[in-house]
Amino acid sequence: MKAFTRHRVLRLAKLATLGVVLAVVTLALPDAAPKSTEIALVKVHQANAAAINDHVISILAVGSDARPGENFIHTRGDALQLVTINTQTHAASIIGVPRDSWVDIPGHGHDKINASLYYGGPQLLGDTVGNLIGVHPKYVFVTRFQWFSAMVRSIGGIDIRNPYAFSDDPLKRTGFKAGRIHLNGYDAMAYSRIRHSLPRGDFDRSAHQEIVLKGIQSKVHANAAKPGFIEHGVLNAMSHMYTNLPPTELFRLAQVLAQVDPHKVRSCVVQGGIGVSSGGASIVLPYVAQARDMGRQIRHDATLSHCG
Repeated sequence: MKAFTRHRVLRLAKLATLGVVLAVVTLALPDAAPKSTEIALVKVHQANAAAINDHVISILAVGSDARPGENFIHTRGDALQLVTINTQTHAASIIGVPRDSWVDIPGHGHDKINASLYYGGPQLLGDTVGNLIGVHPKYVFVTRFQWFSAMVRSIGGIDIRNPYAFSDDPLKRTGFKAGRIHLNGYDAMAYSRIRHSLPRGDFDRSAHQEIVLKGIQSKVHANAAKPGFIEHGVLNAMSHMYTNLPPTELFRLAQVLAQVDPHKVRSCVVQGGIGVSSGGASIVLPYVAQARDMGRQIRHDATLSHCG
């Protein structure tokens, strides 16, 4: 018990110390604006959210499809992954949502779910995904794919287990072999974005994005105890970030993510049928009952027992 108390005191002291450092960096350098805004972490309102346990945190991770010069938090999202974390058990679940899912976007009628980022930024995207799954994210994290590549590169790449071999001429002509492989920054981005050559298109791409997220989390978890690792990551992110969170909350959130046990991470992709919109675009008709069932599972303890 004494050892546990001592460990907790040291952890709280580290948190307090870093909080002071981050506050000084933020307040003492008013002209130290982000070098370039490549990522956004936004705490969103949860007015219509179903109640979830206090120890469960939900984060919607989004890859922005913004082109140069476009506002990356007001364009179409390319990757949508709802991550829920149990801060007591250090378990987590990831629910992937195909970007072409045809849903009702509040105030805008039916459209592809990724369009909600364009219409109303992180808040509307969080509301729309929350309405589909039944769990509204507390945070929405949006990143440009270029920064995503740099982030993976900064941690030395990731190791994943690829379920089958595939390739793609525009992004990765040499392809990815089946089995355990190492992904550098560019490869992680390509692995997450390839769709046309996959057997199940958008569904498989979403599953691949989950594999990459697991690889990133596993690498962070393995290095979290190294002196300065978390601190350096948070400070580096802040230099490229738009956020409405105070520095201390950023660090606490980073610690929560780092403490997730890679062996306790489950993932599922919302399935659906393939259809055509009134404008002739290919769309995914999501299985809402399956999505809501997964939402019911994770609300209590962030654990997915099955994919619905």
